Amino acid sequence: MRKFIYALMISGVVILAGCSLPQMVKLAQDQELTVVPNPLEVHADTVNFEMSAVLPVKMLKKGKVYQLNSFYVYGNDELALETIEFKEEDYPNAKTDQPREKQSYAFAYNPAMKKGNLEVQGVALNPKNGNNKTTERLAVAPGIITTSKMVQPVYYSAYADHGYNNQEELVPTNINFFFDRGRSELKYSERTSDRGKFFEAFIAEKNVTRTVTITGMHSPEGTETINTKLSENRAKVIEDFYRRNMKKYDYKGLSDSINFILKPINLDWAAFKKELEAYDGITSEQKSEYLNIINGSGDFVSKEKDLRKLSTYNKVFRDVYPKLRTAKTEVLTVMEKKTDAEISVLAKQISSNAADADTLSHQELLYAATLTPSLSEKAAIYGAAVKKHDDWVSHNNLAAVHIAMAAEDEGSANSHIEKANTHLETSAKKKESAEAHINMASASLMAGNAAKAYDHLKKASSMSPSNDAQKGLNGVKAAIEIMMARYGDAVRSGSAAEQTADNLFNKGLAQLLNKEYQNAANTFGEVTEMDGDYAAAYYAAAIANARQNKLDGVVSNLRKAGAADPDLRSVALEDLEFVKMLDDPSFREALK
Repeated sequence: MRKFIYALMISGVVILAGCSLPQMVKLAQDQELTVVPNPLEVHADTVNFEMSAVLPVKMLKKGKVYQLNSFYVYGNDELALETIEFKEEDYPNAKTDQPREKQSYAFAYNPAMKKGNLEVQGVALNPKNGNNKTTERLAVAPGIITTSKMVQPVYYSAYADHGYNNQEELVPTNINFFFDRGRSELKYSERTSDRGKFFEAFIAEKNVTRTVTITGMHSPEGTETINTKLSENRAKVIEDFYRRNMKKYDYKGLSDSINFILKPINLDWAAFKKELEAYDGITSEQKSEYLNIINGSGDFVSKEKDLRKLSTYNKVFRDVYPKLRTAKTEVLTVMEKKTDAEISVLAKQISSNAADADTLSHQELLYAATLTPSLSEKAAIYGAAVKKHDDWVSHNNLAAVHIAMAAEDEGSANSHIEKANTHLETSAKKKESAEAHINMASASLMAGNAAKAYDHLKKASSMSPSNDAQKGLNGVKAAIEIMMARYGDAVRSGSAAEQTADNLFNKGLAQLLNKEYQNAANTFGEVTEMDGDYAAAYYAAAIANARQNKLDGVVSNLRKAGAADPDLRSVALEDLEFVKMLDDPSFREALK
Protein backbone atom coordinates (compact mmCIF):
# COMPACT_ATOMS: atom_id res chain seq x y z
CA MET A 1 0.00 0.00 0.00
CA ARG A 2 2.82 2.41 0.86
CA LYS A 3 4.55 1.63 -2.41
CA PHE A 4 1.37 2.36 -4.29
CA ILE A 5 0.82 5.67 -2.53
CA TYR A 6 4.47 6.61 -3.12
CA ALA A 7 4.12 5.74 -6.75
CA LEU A 8 1.07 7.94 -7.00
CA MET A 9 2.97 10.78 -5.34
CA ILE A 10 5.84 10.49 -7.83
CA SER A 11 3.39 10.39 -10.70
CA GLY A 12 1.63 13.49 -9.37
CA VAL A 13 4.92 15.42 -9.14
CA VAL A 14 5.74 14.55 -12.74
CA ILE A 15 2.30 15.69 -13.88
CA LEU A 16 2.61 18.93 -11.90
CA ALA A 17 6.10 19.55 -13.26
CA GLY A 18 4.88 18.92 -16.73
CA CYS A 19 2.02 21.37 -16.24
CA SER A 20 4.19 24.18 -14.83
CA LEU A 21 5.63 25.29 -18.17
CA PRO A 22 2.22 25.79 -19.85
CA GLN A 23 1.04 27.55 -16.70
CA MET A 24 3.98 29.92 -16.89
CA VAL A 25 3.25 30.64 -20.55
CA LYS A 26 -0.41 31.24 -19.76
CA LEU A 27 0.43 33.64 -16.93
CA ALA A 28 2.92 35.41 -19.19
CA GLN A 29 -0.07 36.88 -20.99
CA ASP A 30 -0.31 39.31 -18.05
CA GLN A 31 3.35 40.33 -18.07
CA GLU A 32 4.05 44.06 -18.35
CA LEU A 33 6.65 45.10 -20.94
CA THR A 34 7.75 48.72 -21.26
CA VAL A 35 10.10 50.00 -23.96
CA VAL A 36 11.75 53.44 -23.75
CA PRO A 37 11.81 55.19 -26.13
CA ASN A 38 8.83 53.87 -27.99
CA PRO A 39 9.03 54.03 -31.00
CA LEU A 40 12.75 53.34 -31.07
CA GLU A 41 15.14 56.10 -32.17
CA VAL A 42 18.49 56.15 -33.90
CA HIS A 43 21.25 58.43 -32.61
CA ALA A 44 24.83 58.41 -33.91
CA ASP A 45 24.17 55.30 -36.03
CA THR A 46 23.05 53.34 -32.98
CA VAL A 47 19.62 52.39 -31.69
CA ASN A 48 19.58 52.45 -27.91
CA PHE A 49 16.59 51.54 -25.81
CA GLU A 50 15.63 50.10 -22.45
CA MET A 51 13.10 47.39 -21.77
CA SER A 52 11.48 46.77 -18.41
CA ALA A 53 9.65 43.51 -17.69
CA VAL A 54 7.30 42.88 -14.79
CA LEU A 55 5.91 39.33 -14.34
CA PRO A 56 2.70 38.36 -12.56
CA VAL A 57 2.97 36.96 -9.03
CA LYS A 58 3.18 33.15 -8.81
CA MET A 59 4.28 32.90 -12.43
CA LEU A 60 7.78 31.64 -11.67
CA LYS A 61 7.93 27.97 -10.73
CA LYS A 62 10.51 26.13 -8.72
CA GLY A 63 13.47 24.99 -10.75
CA LYS A 64 12.18 26.72 -13.88
CA VAL A 65 13.45 29.69 -15.89
CA TYR A 66 11.55 32.28 -17.84
CA GLN A 67 13.30 34.05 -20.69
CA LEU A 68 12.30 37.07 -22.73
CA ASN A 69 13.92 36.95 -26.14
CA SER A 70 13.90 40.16 -28.18
CA PHE A 71 14.21 40.58 -31.94
CA TYR A 72 14.22 43.50 -34.28
CA VAL A 73 12.40 42.35 -37.40
CA TYR A 74 12.65 44.32 -40.65
CA GLY A 75 11.84 43.19 -44.17
CA ASN A 76 13.03 39.61 -44.50
CA ASP A 77 15.71 40.08 -41.85
CA GLU A 78 15.77 39.64 -38.13
CA LEU A 79 18.28 40.77 -35.51
CA ALA A 80 18.37 38.78 -32.26
CA LEU A 81 19.02 40.88 -29.16
CA GLU A 82 19.99 40.15 -25.56
CA THR A 83 17.78 37.92 -23.43
CA ILE A 84 16.19 38.91 -20.13
CA GLU A 85 16.20 35.90 -17.80
CA PHE A 86 14.15 35.23 -14.68
CA LYS A 87 15.24 32.37 -12.42
CA GLU A 88 12.87 31.27 -9.69
CA GLU A 89 15.63 31.08 -7.08
CA ASP A 90 16.51 34.75 -7.66
CA TYR A 91 13.01 35.83 -6.60
CA PRO A 92 12.20 34.22 -3.24
CA ASN A 93 9.12 36.45 -2.84
CA ALA A 94 7.72 35.74 -6.31
CA LYS A 95 4.50 34.37 -4.82
CA THR A 96 3.65 37.77 -3.35
CA ASP A 97 5.81 40.29 -5.23
CA GLN A 98 6.03 40.77 -8.97
CA PRO A 99 9.48 39.86 -10.35
CA ARG A 100 11.07 42.79 -12.19
CA GLU A 101 14.00 43.12 -14.57
CA LYS A 102 15.38 45.93 -16.72
CA GLN A 103 17.72 45.54 -19.69
CA SER A 104 19.52 48.11 -21.85
CA TYR A 105 19.93 47.35 -25.53
CA ALA A 106 21.95 48.79 -28.40
CA PHE A 107 22.33 47.76 -32.01
CA ALA A 108 23.89 49.32 -35.10
CA TYR A 109 21.46 51.01 -37.44
CA ASN A 110 21.21 50.68 -41.17
CA PRO A 111 18.60 52.42 -43.35
CA ALA A 112 16.74 49.18 -44.09
CA MET A 113 15.76 49.04 -40.42
CA LYS A 114 13.59 52.17 -40.51
CA LYS A 115 10.45 50.11 -41.08
CA GLY A 116 10.24 47.19 -38.69
CA ASN A 117 9.11 45.99 -35.29
CA LEU A 118 10.69 45.18 -31.98
CA GLU A 119 9.24 41.80 -31.04
CA VAL A 120 9.43 39.83 -27.81
CA GLN A 121 8.85 36.12 -27.25
CA GLY A 122 8.68 34.45 -23.85
CA VAL A 123 10.16 31.03 -23.19
CA ALA A 124 9.32 28.90 -20.14
CA LEU A 125 12.25 26.52 -19.70
CA ASN A 126 13.12 23.48 -17.62
CA PRO A 127 16.94 23.54 -17.46
CA LYS A 128 17.11 19.93 -16.25
CA ASN A 129 15.60 18.31 -19.29
CA GLY A 130 15.56 21.15 -21.81
CA ASN A 131 11.79 21.13 -22.16
CA ASN A 132 10.29 24.50 -23.01
CA LYS A 133 7.12 26.27 -23.95
CA THR A 134 7.02 29.54 -25.87
CA THR A 135 4.58 32.41 -26.01
CA GLU A 136 3.47 33.98 -29.20
CA ARG A 137 5.67 36.79 -30.44
CA LEU A 138 4.51 40.18 -29.31
CA ALA A 139 5.32 43.45 -31.13
CA VAL A 140 6.28 45.97 -28.45
CA ALA A 141 7.69 48.89 -30.48
CA PRO A 142 6.96 49.86 -34.10
CA GLY A 143 9.99 50.82 -36.21
CA ILE A 144 12.63 53.46 -35.68
CA ILE A 145 12.43 57.26 -35.65
CA THR A 146 15.21 58.65 -37.84
CA THR A 147 14.90 62.38 -37.20
CA SER A 148 18.61 62.62 -36.28
CA LYS A 149 19.42 61.56 -39.84
CA MET A 150 17.98 64.82 -41.15
CA VAL A 151 21.31 66.54 -40.38
CA GLN A 152 22.61 68.53 -43.32
CA PRO A 153 26.29 67.82 -44.06
CA VAL A 154 28.20 71.10 -44.02
CA TYR A 155 31.58 71.64 -45.64
CA TYR A 156 33.69 74.76 -45.40
CA SER A 157 36.51 75.86 -47.66
CA ALA A 158 39.00 77.80 -45.54
CA TYR A 159 41.10 80.17 -47.63
CA ALA A 160 44.29 81.55 -46.11
CA ASP A 161 44.70 85.33 -46.27
CA HIS A 162 46.11 86.50 -49.60
CA GLY A 163 48.04 89.34 -47.92
CA TYR A 164 46.94 91.94 -50.44
CA ASN A 165 45.26 95.16 -49.34
CA ASN A 166 42.85 96.31 -52.00
CA GLN A 167 41.83 99.35 -49.97
CA GLU A 168 43.40 102.77 -50.33
CA GLU A 169 46.74 102.89 -48.57
CA LEU A 170 48.58 106.09 -47.70
CA VAL A 171 52.34 106.36 -47.95
CA PRO A 172 54.06 108.90 -45.67
CA THR A 173 56.86 111.09 -46.96
CA ASN A 174 58.70 113.08 -44.27
CA ILE A 175 60.86 116.18 -44.81
CA ASN A 176 62.28 118.45 -42.08
CA PHE A 177 63.35 122.03 -42.73
CA PHE A 178 65.47 123.96 -40.25
CA PHE A 179 65.46 127.64 -39.36
CA ASP A 180 67.84 130.14 -37.82
CA ARG A 181 67.39 131.13 -34.21
CA GLY A 182 64.35 133.35 -33.80
CA ARG A 183 63.61 133.37 -37.56
CA SER A 184 60.88 131.85 -39.70
CA GLU A 185 62.22 132.52 -43.21
CA LEU A 186 62.95 129.42 -45.28
CA LYS A 187 66.60 129.97 -46.14
CA TYR A 188 67.99 129.62 -49.64
CA SER A 189 70.35 126.95 -48.34
CA GLU A 190 67.38 124.92 -47.16
CA ARG A 191 65.46 125.29 -50.44
CA THR A 192 68.51 124.24 -52.49
CA SER A 193 69.64 121.49 -50.13
CA ASP A 194 69.13 117.84 -51.04
CA ARG A 195 66.01 117.90 -48.86
CA GLY A 196 64.66 120.96 -50.62
CA LYS A 197 65.37 119.58 -54.10
CA PHE A 198 63.79 116.26 -53.21
CA PHE A 199 60.72 117.99 -51.83
CA GLU A 200 60.23 120.12 -54.92
CA ALA A 201 60.71 117.09 -57.20
CA PHE A 202 58.23 115.17 -55.07
CA ILE A 203 55.62 117.91 -55.50
CA ALA A 204 56.33 118.03 -59.23
CA GLU A 205 55.34 114.34 -59.55
CA LYS A 206 51.73 115.26 -58.71
CA ASN A 207 51.21 112.24 -56.49
CA VAL A 208 47.62 111.75 -55.36
CA THR A 209 47.86 113.43 -51.97
CA ARG A 210 45.43 113.37 -49.06
CA THR A 211 47.07 115.44 -46.31
CA VAL A 212 50.08 117.64 -45.70
CA THR A 213 50.77 117.93 -41.99
CA ILE A 214 53.30 120.57 -40.98
CA THR A 215 54.47 120.70 -37.38
CA GLY A 216 56.16 124.00 -36.51
CA MET A 217 58.53 123.92 -33.54
CA HIS A 218 60.87 126.19 -31.64
CA SER A 219 63.80 125.85 -29.29
CA PRO A 220 63.15 126.83 -25.64
CA GLU A 221 64.89 130.24 -25.56
CA GLY A 222 62.89 133.44 -26.04
CA THR A 223 59.72 134.94 -24.63
CA GLU A 224 56.38 133.18 -24.88
CA THR A 225 55.12 135.60 -27.56
CA ILE A 226 58.15 135.15 -29.78
CA ASN A 227 58.10 131.35 -29.51
CA THR A 228 54.39 131.15 -30.29
CA LYS A 229 54.79 133.22 -33.45
CA LEU A 230 57.84 131.23 -34.53
CA SER A 231 55.99 127.92 -34.43
CA GLU A 232 53.04 129.25 -36.36
CA ASN A 233 55.12 131.13 -38.91
CA ARG A 234 57.51 128.23 -39.54
CA ALA A 235 54.55 125.93 -40.29
CA LYS A 236 52.92 128.56 -42.51
CA VAL A 237 56.06 129.23 -44.58
CA ILE A 238 56.29 125.53 -45.51
CA GLU A 239 52.63 125.52 -46.54
CA ASP A 240 53.31 128.57 -48.74
CA PHE A 241 56.33 126.82 -50.27
CA TYR A 242 54.18 123.76 -51.07
CA ARG A 243 51.37 125.82 -52.58
CA ARG A 244 53.75 127.85 -54.76
CA ASN A 245 55.17 124.67 -56.18
CA MET A 246 51.69 123.21 -56.82
CA LYS A 247 50.91 126.36 -58.81
CA LYS A 248 54.25 126.10 -60.58
CA TYR A 249 53.57 122.54 -61.66
CA ASP A 250 49.96 123.23 -62.66
CA TYR A 251 48.05 121.15 -60.09
CA LYS A 252 44.80 122.87 -61.06
CA GLY A 253 41.89 121.05 -59.36
CA LEU A 254 44.18 118.51 -57.69
CA SER A 255 45.13 120.99 -55.02
CA ASP A 256 41.54 121.30 -53.81
CA SER A 257 41.57 117.72 -52.51
CA ILE A 258 44.71 118.22 -50.38
CA ASN A 259 44.11 118.97 -46.74
CA PHE A 260 46.80 121.12 -45.09
CA ILE A 261 47.11 120.64 -41.34
CA LEU A 262 49.29 123.12 -39.44
CA LYS A 263 50.34 122.06 -35.97
CA PRO A 264 52.39 124.70 -34.15
CA ILE A 265 54.01 123.22 -31.04
CA ASN A 266 54.32 125.98 -28.44
CA LEU A 267 55.91 125.96 -25.02
CA ASP A 268 56.28 122.23 -24.99
CA TRP A 269 59.27 120.33 -23.61
CA ALA A 270 58.53 116.95 -25.26
CA ALA A 271 60.75 117.48 -28.30
CA PHE A 272 63.60 118.82 -26.17
CA LYS A 273 63.40 115.78 -23.87
CA LYS A 274 63.52 113.43 -26.85
CA GLU A 275 66.58 115.15 -28.36
CA LEU A 276 68.27 115.34 -24.96
CA GLU A 277 67.79 111.60 -24.41
CA ALA A 278 69.46 110.83 -27.74
CA TYR A 279 72.27 113.36 -27.17
CA ASP A 280 75.59 111.84 -26.09
CA GLY A 281 77.48 115.08 -25.50
CA ILE A 282 76.81 115.13 -21.75
CA THR A 283 76.54 112.52 -18.98
CA SER A 284 73.33 110.98 -17.69
CA GLU A 285 73.81 112.87 -14.41
CA GLN A 286 74.00 116.14 -16.32
CA LYS A 287 70.90 115.21 -18.28
CA SER A 288 69.12 114.65 -14.98
CA GLU A 289 69.84 118.27 -14.05
CA TYR A 290 67.87 119.41 -17.10
CA LEU A 291 65.02 117.03 -16.39
CA ASN A 292 64.77 118.08 -12.75
CA ILE A 293 64.24 121.67 -13.86
CA ILE A 294 61.84 120.83 -16.69
CA ASN A 295 59.73 118.53 -14.50
CA GLY A 296 59.77 120.94 -11.57
CA SER A 297 57.59 123.93 -10.78
CA GLY A 298 57.48 127.20 -12.66
CA ASP A 299 56.39 128.42 -16.09
CA PHE A 300 58.09 127.78 -19.41
CA VAL A 301 60.16 130.96 -19.48
CA SER A 302 61.39 130.64 -15.89
CA LYS A 303 62.44 127.05 -16.49
CA GLU A 304 64.41 128.08 -19.59
CA LYS A 305 66.18 130.76 -17.54
CA ASP A 306 67.11 128.14 -14.94
CA LEU A 307 68.55 125.91 -17.68
CA ARG A 308 70.92 128.70 -18.70
CA LYS A 309 72.55 128.47 -15.27
CA LEU A 310 73.69 124.88 -15.85
CA SER A 311 77.36 124.33 -16.62
CA THR A 312 76.59 122.39 -19.81
CA TYR A 313 74.01 124.84 -21.16
CA ASN A 314 76.21 126.38 -23.85
CA LYS A 315 77.08 122.95 -25.21
CA VAL A 316 73.43 121.85 -25.25
CA PHE A 317 72.42 125.21 -26.75
CA ARG A 318 74.92 124.69 -29.57
CA ASP A 319 74.23 120.99 -30.27
CA VAL A 320 70.59 120.34 -29.32
CA TYR A 321 68.68 123.60 -29.72
CA PRO A 322 69.20 123.92 -33.50
CA LYS A 323 67.44 120.60 -34.04
CA LEU A 324 64.33 122.10 -32.42
CA ARG A 325 64.13 125.12 -34.75
CA THR A 326 62.26 123.20 -37.42
CA ALA A 327 59.13 122.53 -39.37
CA LYS A 328 58.45 118.82 -39.73
CA THR A 329 56.40 117.97 -42.79
CA GLU A 330 54.57 114.70 -43.40
CA VAL A 331 52.82 114.19 -46.74
CA LEU A 332 50.38 111.29 -47.07
CA THR A 333 50.05 110.19 -50.68
CA VAL A 334 47.91 107.39 -52.10
CA MET A 335 49.86 104.24 -52.93
CA GLU A 336 49.65 103.45 -56.63
CA LYS A 337 47.83 100.18 -57.26
CA LYS A 338 46.31 98.26 -60.11
CA THR A 339 42.53 98.25 -60.31
CA ASP A 340 40.64 95.03 -59.53
CA ALA A 341 39.75 94.79 -63.22
CA GLU A 342 43.41 95.02 -64.23
CA ILE A 343 44.39 92.39 -61.68
CA SER A 344 41.64 90.04 -62.89
CA VAL A 345 42.67 90.33 -66.53
CA LEU A 346 46.35 89.82 -65.79
CA ALA A 347 45.67 86.85 -63.53
CA LYS A 348 43.68 85.10 -66.25
CA GLN A 349 46.51 85.75 -68.69
CA ILE A 350 49.03 84.32 -66.21
CA SER A 351 46.91 81.22 -65.55
CA SER A 352 46.63 80.57 -69.31
CA ASN A 353 50.36 81.20 -69.86
CA ALA A 354 49.58 84.30 -71.91
CA ALA A 355 51.52 86.50 -69.49
CA ASP A 356 54.56 86.05 -67.29
CA ALA A 357 53.84 85.17 -63.67
CA ASP A 358 55.89 88.18 -62.54
CA THR A 359 53.30 90.49 -64.10
CA LEU A 360 51.54 90.37 -60.73
CA SER A 361 53.01 90.12 -57.27
CA HIS A 362 52.31 86.93 -55.35
CA GLN A 363 49.77 88.76 -53.17
CA GLU A 364 48.06 90.26 -56.20
CA LEU A 365 47.81 86.84 -57.84
CA LEU A 366 46.27 85.29 -54.73
CA TYR A 367 43.90 88.24 -54.43
CA ALA A 368 42.84 87.83 -58.08
CA ALA A 369 41.36 84.43 -57.26
CA THR A 370 38.92 86.10 -54.85
CA LEU A 371 37.60 88.36 -57.62
CA THR A 372 35.94 85.57 -59.62
CA PRO A 373 32.97 83.43 -58.55
CA SER A 374 34.04 80.67 -60.95
CA LEU A 375 35.63 77.74 -59.12
CA SER A 376 37.44 76.62 -62.27
CA GLU A 377 38.99 80.08 -62.67
CA LYS A 378 39.97 80.11 -59.00
CA ALA A 379 41.62 76.73 -59.43
CA ALA A 380 43.56 77.94 -62.47
CA ILE A 381 44.81 81.07 -60.67
CA TYR A 382 45.80 79.19 -57.50
CA GLY A 383 47.42 76.56 -59.72
CA ALA A 384 49.56 79.31 -61.27
CA ALA A 385 50.45 80.55 -57.77
CA VAL A 386 51.52 77.02 -56.78
CA LYS A 387 53.78 76.74 -59.85
CA LYS A 388 55.36 80.12 -59.29
CA HIS A 389 55.69 80.31 -55.50
CA ASP A 390 55.01 76.80 -54.10
CA ASP A 391 54.07 78.27 -50.71
CA TRP A 392 51.66 76.94 -48.07
CA VAL A 393 48.99 79.56 -48.80
CA SER A 394 48.78 78.68 -52.51
CA HIS A 395 48.57 74.94 -51.81
CA ASN A 396 45.96 75.41 -49.08
CA ASN A 397 43.78 77.68 -51.18
CA LEU A 398 43.95 75.38 -54.20
CA ALA A 399 42.84 72.55 -51.89
CA ALA A 400 39.98 74.73 -50.63
CA VAL A 401 38.76 75.19 -54.21
CA HIS A 402 38.79 71.42 -54.79
CA ILE A 403 36.72 70.95 -51.62
CA ALA A 404 34.18 73.47 -52.91
CA MET A 405 34.13 71.64 -56.26
CA ALA A 406 33.58 68.30 -54.53
CA ALA A 407 30.62 69.76 -52.63
CA GLU A 408 29.06 70.99 -55.87
CA ASP A 409 29.62 67.87 -57.99
CA GLU A 410 29.09 64.51 -56.32
CA GLY A 411 30.04 62.69 -59.50
CA SER A 412 33.62 63.96 -59.38
CA ALA A 413 33.82 64.40 -55.61
CA ASN A 414 36.35 61.61 -55.01
CA SER A 415 38.76 63.05 -57.56
CA HIS A 416 38.53 66.52 -56.04
CA ILE A 417 38.95 65.18 -52.49
CA GLU A 418 42.07 63.30 -53.57
CA LYS A 419 43.54 66.45 -55.13
CA ALA A 420 42.60 68.50 -52.06
CA ASN A 421 44.35 66.06 -49.74
CA THR A 422 47.51 66.12 -51.87
CA HIS A 423 47.78 69.91 -51.66
CA LEU A 424 46.81 69.96 -47.97
CA GLU A 425 49.63 67.55 -47.15
CA THR A 426 52.08 69.84 -48.97
CA SER A 427 50.67 72.92 -47.27
CA ALA A 428 50.93 71.34 -43.82
CA LYS A 429 54.54 70.31 -44.43
CA LYS A 430 55.44 73.89 -45.27
CA LYS A 431 53.41 75.36 -42.41
CA GLU A 432 50.79 73.87 -40.12
CA SER A 433 47.76 76.15 -40.17
CA ALA A 434 44.20 76.36 -38.89
CA GLU A 435 42.98 76.76 -42.47
CA ALA A 436 44.59 73.50 -43.58
CA HIS A 437 43.07 71.58 -40.65
CA ILE A 438 39.62 73.00 -41.40
CA ASN A 439 39.96 71.91 -45.01
CA MET A 440 41.21 68.49 -43.90
CA ALA A 441 38.09 68.24 -41.72
CA SER A 442 35.82 68.93 -44.68
CA ALA A 443 37.72 66.43 -46.85
CA SER A 444 37.52 63.77 -44.13
CA LEU A 445 33.80 64.35 -43.63
CA MET A 446 33.21 64.05 -47.39
CA ALA A 447 35.07 60.73 -47.27
CA GLY A 448 32.74 59.53 -44.50
CA ASN A 449 35.16 59.78 -41.58
CA ALA A 450 33.39 62.11 -39.13
CA ALA A 451 35.66 61.17 -36.21
CA LYS A 452 38.80 62.15 -38.13
CA ALA A 453 37.11 65.34 -39.29
CA TYR A 454 36.27 66.21 -35.68
CA ASP A 455 39.90 65.77 -34.62
CA HIS A 456 41.01 68.20 -37.34
CA LEU A 457 38.43 70.76 -36.19
CA LYS A 458 39.66 70.56 -32.60
CA LYS A 459 43.22 71.10 -33.80
CA ALA A 460 42.14 74.07 -35.93
CA SER A 461 40.31 75.66 -33.01
CA SER A 462 43.46 75.46 -30.89
CA MET A 463 45.36 77.47 -33.51
CA SER A 464 43.33 80.70 -33.17
CA PRO A 465 41.74 80.83 -36.63
CA SER A 466 40.33 84.07 -38.00
CA ASN A 467 36.81 85.07 -37.02
CA ASP A 468 35.38 84.01 -40.39
CA ALA A 469 37.27 80.70 -40.34
CA GLN A 470 36.03 80.00 -36.80
CA LYS A 471 32.43 80.57 -37.87
CA GLY A 472 32.91 78.26 -40.85
CA LEU A 473 34.56 75.69 -38.60
CA ASN A 474 31.64 75.83 -36.16
CA GLY A 475 29.18 75.04 -38.94
CA VAL A 476 31.04 71.86 -39.86
CA LYS A 477 31.49 71.03 -36.19
CA ALA A 478 27.76 71.37 -35.42
CA ALA A 479 26.90 68.93 -38.22
CA ILE A 480 29.43 66.38 -36.96
CA GLU A 481 28.28 66.76 -33.35
CA ILE A 482 24.73 65.91 -34.44
CA MET A 483 26.12 62.83 -36.21
CA MET A 484 27.88 61.94 -32.93
CA ALA A 485 24.67 62.55 -30.87
CA ARG A 486 26.36 65.38 -28.96
CA TYR A 487 23.32 67.60 -29.25
CA GLY A 488 24.09 70.15 -26.54
CA ASP A 489 27.51 70.75 -28.08
CA ALA A 490 25.90 71.01 -31.52
CA VAL A 491 23.53 73.72 -30.27
CA ARG A 492 26.48 75.76 -29.01
CA SER A 493 28.50 75.24 -32.18
CA GLY A 494 25.52 76.06 -34.39
CA SER A 495 24.87 79.24 -32.45
CA ALA A 496 28.44 80.40 -33.15
CA ALA A 497 28.45 79.34 -36.81
CA GLU A 498 28.10 81.40 -39.94
CA GLN A 499 24.41 82.20 -40.38
CA THR A 500 23.67 80.15 -43.49
CA ALA A 501 20.41 78.28 -44.04
CA ASP A 502 22.06 74.86 -43.56
CA ASN A 503 23.85 75.95 -40.39
CA LEU A 504 20.65 77.37 -38.94
CA PHE A 505 18.78 74.18 -39.87
CA ASN A 506 21.37 72.05 -38.06
CA LYS A 507 21.17 74.32 -35.04
CA GLY A 508 17.39 73.85 -34.98
CA LEU A 509 17.75 70.08 -35.42
CA ALA A 510 20.23 69.94 -32.53
CA GLN A 511 17.76 71.87 -30.37
CA LEU A 512 14.99 69.47 -31.38
CA LEU A 513 17.08 66.41 -30.54
CA ASN A 514 18.17 68.10 -27.31
CA LYS A 515 14.46 68.37 -26.37
CA GLU A 516 14.42 72.18 -26.74
CA TYR A 517 11.28 71.97 -28.82
CA GLN A 518 10.11 75.58 -28.87
CA ASN A 519 13.64 76.88 -29.49
CA ALA A 520 13.87 74.44 -32.37
CA ALA A 521 10.57 75.63 -33.86
CA ASN A 522 11.78 79.24 -33.63
CA THR A 523 15.08 78.41 -35.33
CA PHE A 524 13.36 76.56 -38.15
CA GLY A 525 11.25 79.68 -38.59
CA GLU A 526 14.47 81.67 -39.08
CA VAL A 527 15.56 79.18 -41.75
CA THR A 528 12.35 79.57 -43.75
CA GLU A 529 12.54 83.36 -43.43
CA MET A 530 15.98 83.13 -45.03
CA ASP A 531 14.90 80.54 -47.62
CA GLY A 532 11.17 80.14 -48.18
CA ASP A 533 11.68 76.92 -50.18
CA TYR A 534 13.64 75.07 -47.49
CA ALA A 535 11.26 72.09 -47.29
CA ALA A 536 13.20 70.19 -44.62
CA ALA A 537 12.90 73.17 -42.24
CA TYR A 538 9.10 73.16 -42.52
CA TYR A 539 9.09 69.40 -42.00
CA ALA A 540 11.37 69.58 -38.95
CA ALA A 541 9.23 72.40 -37.53
CA ALA A 542 6.24 70.05 -37.86
CA ILE A 543 8.16 67.45 -35.80
CA ALA A 544 8.97 70.07 -33.14
CA ASN A 545 5.26 70.89 -32.92
CA ALA A 546 4.31 67.20 -32.84
CA ARG A 547 6.56 66.63 -29.85
CA GLN A 548 4.67 69.45 -28.12
CA ASN A 549 1.30 68.00 -29.19
CA LYS A 550 0.53 71.17 -31.19
CA LEU A 551 -1.64 69.86 -33.99
CA ASP A 552 -2.13 73.25 -35.66
CA GLY A 553 1.64 73.76 -35.91
CA VAL A 554 2.07 70.27 -37.33
CA VAL A 555 -0.61 70.76 -39.96
CA SER A 556 0.50 74.22 -41.11
CA ASN A 557 4.17 73.26 -41.40
CA LEU A 558 3.48 69.95 -43.16
CA ARG A 559 1.31 71.77 -45.66
CA LYS A 560 4.23 74.14 -46.44
CA ALA A 561 6.71 71.27 -46.51
CA GLY A 562 4.56 69.37 -48.99
CA ALA A 563 4.20 72.45 -51.17
CA ALA A 564 7.99 72.87 -51.30
CA ASP A 565 8.69 69.14 -51.75
CA PRO A 566 5.67 66.92 -52.59
CA ASP A 567 7.63 63.75 -51.71
CA LEU A 568 7.49 64.76 -48.04
CA ARG A 569 3.74 64.12 -47.95
CA SER A 570 4.19 60.36 -48.28
CA VAL A 571 7.21 60.50 -45.94
CA ALA A 572 5.11 62.11 -43.22
CA LEU A 573 2.42 59.43 -43.48
CA GLU A 574 4.98 56.80 -42.52
CA ASP A 575 6.99 58.90 -40.06
CA LEU A 576 6.57 57.63 -36.51
CA GLU A 577 7.03 61.21 -35.24
CA PHE A 578 3.41 61.74 -36.26
CA VAL A 579 1.99 58.39 -35.20
CA LYS A 580 -0.39 59.98 -32.66
CA MET A 581 -1.93 62.19 -35.35
CA LEU A 582 -2.33 59.72 -38.19
CA ASP A 583 -6.07 59.40 -37.75
CA ASP A 584 -6.76 63.11 -37.37
CA PRO A 585 -8.67 64.43 -40.43
CA SER A 586 -6.78 67.76 -40.50
CA PHE A 587 -3.46 65.93 -40.47
CA ARG A 588 -4.41 63.71 -43.38
CA GLU A 589 -5.92 66.63 -45.24
CA ALA A 590 -2.63 68.56 -45.01
CA LEU A 591 -0.87 65.70 -46.79
CA LYS A 592 -3.19 65.42 -49.75
